[in-house]
Amino acid sequence: MSRYVKPLALVAALGTLAACGETAGEQALWGAGAGATGALAVGGNPVTGAAVGTAGNLLVCQSGARDCDS
Repeated sequence: MSRYVKPLALVAALGTLAACGETAGEQALWGAGAGATGALAVGGNPVTGAAVGTAGNLLVCQSGARDCDS
């Protein structure tokens, strides 16, 4: 198993806790912050965590899986 699997899984899980934001820019910033913080918490790369968090939060918010406009 890759040494990145566990940190990325945790970052993805933490991404579900991220606030959405009202615009795509806010959603990207909230996701990046949650991802970077999660990665740092598990000793991962914060840049990778930020990228995963951004993508995850945008995907969840833009897909309508979560009501992000309220």
